[in-house]
Amino acid sequence: MPPTDRLLAFAAMSFLLIVVPGPSVLFVIGRALAQGRRAALTTVAGNTVGAYVLVLAVAFGVGSVVERSVLVFTTLKLAGAAYLVHLGVKAWRGRGSLRAAFAEDVSAAAAGQGGLRTFWEGFAVGATNPKTIVFFAAVLPQFVDRGQGGVAAQMLLLGLVFNVIALVSDAVWGLVAATARGWFARSPRRLSLVGGAGGLTMIGLGVTVAVTGRKD
Repeated sequence: MPPTDRLLAFAAMSFLLIVVPGPSVLFVIGRALAQGRRAALTTVAGNTVGAYVLVLAVAFGVGSVVERSVLVFTTLKLAGAAYLVHLGVKAWRGRGSLRAAFAEDVSAAAAGQGGLRTFWEGFAVGATNPKTIVFFAAVLPQFVDRGQGGVAAQMLLLGLVFNVIALVSDAVWGLVAATARGWFARSPRRLSLVGGAGGLTMIGLGVTVAVTGRKD
């Protein structure tokens, strides 16, 4: 098990990433706006399972390579940090068009049929979310205590922490959106503020990833 301080630090960084509206959150909100609470929560479940598949891939594949090579770790970390900053800048510059993104997600959600299809579409979004891929590959290995052994098990535990936070956060987004469907869609300014705040948070997270890391 990772030390408590690392576990808490990872949970805090995970929370910062998760609360930023990205592909998964927008998809959940789209489902909530178009089909209500049940579809939103089914989508959240699919997202969570999809994201944990990424954890498994890192724990038993990419993670072992990263753990053995400082060069690979540093290269991947810097690439991930740069991509997070890129996503943040893109979100900031495109904050005014977030309403159009919501409209596209609503249309896509309206075309869905049945709970199983909703689940698998949520799974696909969770498993291909670029923010999550970069975070697990570049950030998660930093919080593993290699001296304690059981690297894969530590990654699985950290990934579980991430997914629990994501499950709660995405469910809240979905429930709030389902409760106040018209409130978000009526105000471009509200959507712009959401996108701008998310972009700045992403940039900050990218900088943090770039300047922190293991000491060996």
